[in-house]
Amino acid sequence: MNMNIVKRTGETVPFDVERIHRVVGWAVNDIKGVTASDIEINAKLQMKEGITTREIHNVLIDSAVNLISLQSPNYQYVASRLLSYQLRKDVWGGKNPPKLVDFVNKNVHENDVYDEDILMLYTDKEINKLDEYVDHSRDNNFTYAGIRQLCDKYLIQDRSETKIYETPQFAYMIIAMVCFGQYEGPARISYVKKAYDYFSKFKINLPTPLMAGVRSKVRQYASCCLIDVDDTLPSIFSSSTAAGYATGSRYGIGLNIGRIRPINSPIRNGEVVHTGVIPFLKLMESTVKSCHQNGIRGGSATVNFPFWHYEAEDMLVLKNNSGTDDNRVRKLDYCIQFSELFYKRFLKNEDITLFSPHEAKELYDAFGHENFDELYEQYERKTSLKFKKTIKARKLMSLFIKERVETGRIYFMNIDHCNQRSSWDDDIKMTNLCVEVLHPTKPLQHPDDKNAEIGICILSAINVLEIQSDAEMEKVCDIIVRILDQLIDYQDYFLPAAENFTKNRRSLGIGITNFAAYLAKQGVKYTDDEAPNVADELMEKVQYYLLSSSCDLSSEKGRCPKFNKTKYSQGWLPIDNYKKEIDEFVTRKNSMDWEGLRARIKEFGLRHSTVSAIMPCESSSVIQCSTNGIEPIRSYITYKKSKARTLPVIVPNYASYKNKYTLAYEMEDNTGLIKIVGALQKWVDMSISANMYYNYAHYENGALPDSKVIKEILLAYKLGWRTGYYNNTDDGDKQSFNEEEQKDNIEDGCESGACAL
Repeated sequence: MNMNIVKRTGETVPFDVERIHRVVGWAVNDIKGVTASDIEINAKLQMKEGITTREIHNVLIDSAVNLISLQSPNYQYVASRLLSYQLRKDVWGGKNPPKLVDFVNKNVHENDVYDEDILMLYTDKEINKLDEYVDHSRDNNFTYAGIRQLCDKYLIQDRSETKIYETPQFAYMIIAMVCFGQYEGPARISYVKKAYDYFSKFKINLPTPLMAGVRSKVRQYASCCLIDVDDTLPSIFSSSTAAGYATGSRYGIGLNIGRIRPINSPIRNGEVVHTGVIPFLKLMESTVKSCHQNGIRGGSATVNFPFWHYEAEDMLVLKNNSGTDDNRVRKLDYCIQFSELFYKRFLKNEDITLFSPHEAKELYDAFGHENFDELYEQYERKTSLKFKKTIKARKLMSLFIKERVETGRIYFMNIDHCNQRSSWDDDIKMTNLCVEVLHPTKPLQHPDDKNAEIGICILSAINVLEIQSDAEMEKVCDIIVRILDQLIDYQDYFLPAAENFTKNRRSLGIGITNFAAYLAKQGVKYTDDEAPNVADELMEKVQYYLLSSSCDLSSEKGRCPKFNKTKYSQGWLPIDNYKKEIDEFVTRKNSMDWEGLRARIKEFGLRHSTVSAIMPCESSSVIQCSTNGIEPIRSYITYKKSKARTLPVIVPNYASYKNKYTLAYEMEDNTGLIKIVGALQKWVDMSISANMYYNYAHYENGALPDSKVIKEILLAYKLGWRTGYYNNTDDGDKQSFNEEEQKDNIEDGCESGACAL
């Protein structure tokens, strides 16, 4: 074919078809079930004079992507290699990598995208030593969806010009270098190498702020931000400002508005009356949606409020698409807080009373604690309260269930479990965006308020499918604890209240991911009686190793300043006050030396107030080709939207595990999943992003009964769930209430739109 093409350099050269054969042949080499000819034929290249090599390469990538199916899953690795080849040419200028020291210098000085402290933390000799350890062949472990997700979202780049500045293995190594940059002595390089191995071999799951932020000039690595709002204008507007700063820094936002007085409440002795909660929620909505987090994550927030708030009925329907703009705030998510008192009255078909938090400040302070019930009944008997109304508990529950089923995004928080069974000794009044983080908070009174506490949590997760032994699990836990501990001190803070909380509490949220594949590997279904035992055994080891590592760090560097504000300081451990109903179906015996650990903590303390939380891992799971968090899979192949493209994602080890996976919508009910979460929650010192799934085909006339959803929420409470996340439904036509938004659209970082992972 006598035709010219244009290279990346702009040079015009004769077209050489053999070059295409060589590239495609390299891409399919040693991969089973794929052929070069299929890719070339499927490409249907329409050659024309002046076509660019990039255009040709993109066609080949698309051809391989279009061949990905359950029958031919390995084309995802062919497409990945082709994309990797293109990425290396773009970043390196050729096939061979530059020296790591030159690469870092270029991105610090010329491109101005790396943290300049990297070159101050390491000598050229050290960087050269680490360069020898980088294994670029590990790029071959990425699926197409994984490396495309990296390119679109996580690798450092100029998004205005779509210019990427790094390749995956360099990124992993430099992240590891930053994480241990403050360490001294010969052990430092060893720690960097271990971290690099665990990142690049997919043993540690890095959330969006870490994967996108560590090494960049933006030193913000936490995933979640919990902002408590007081019942004053300065606090409300300061909290809105804080939410704006936090959103721009890649946080997912939790907002507690439970203290704000209801509509028509008197202000200044009745000179004016209050506009109520909803106008201020519209303010918060505008704030968090005004910043798209550098194109990496979308701004999003979850609003927390108690079941007994005077405006609870109105707040429950804010997300529903019916109604007018005046009575809807649709772009926020909502979490209603229940307690044992509510559930008891629901079961007895009794009334509940709604109050103004302004008139019932003592009641708000007691919410979540053992004295709440008695105080609540006292307030019910008060005749002097101006804002008090009585409704049936079942009416409020019915409204909650209706909105939860229709929107999927009305969450619940069992606040007594959060306070009485977590590791915190201080008050828990709220949770975060994805409801897995529990932090004590103090309302912000002004932007520079140093007495306030904005809860900040750095998250990460362990890819449990990739851990080969208990010894390796212990090592991975130690590395991840050390990494997150370092980043607490290395990162910047958008307000003093955030720094105040984080450096004094030093809270970590380390979870597990790829649990569905982990169960499948063992041939255990979510619905099997053995599943809770498997979950219990796994999480016992994880929590033990995390606490042990925190204790070791405490002996090395000192305990967290507010360690005395945790139950751990009083000798408490997760084995002490979990819901004993768990023992009815978890029959195994504990295997770790908890009394020995108790003695060590008594002597050395802990470096961190908390160590564990289980998050969704929606976005980051794509990189590692892992299943999300602890969730069952919805199907063997999904097509997830990321940026301007759709990514085909096949479950891990499909060929080996395809008959062993549990499909979410094939489960007759959520009983097995609820028991699994209960077993996990027994050990986790914060909470879990746990979903429920309903297939309309399982119910008479294709209608999901409210009673079914209620029964399972009650079971979740009985088994110690602290929070509940999505309500997912499949009506047979379009999976899920908002399947396109929730499951497939991972641009924003997680199912809800902004979770850190």
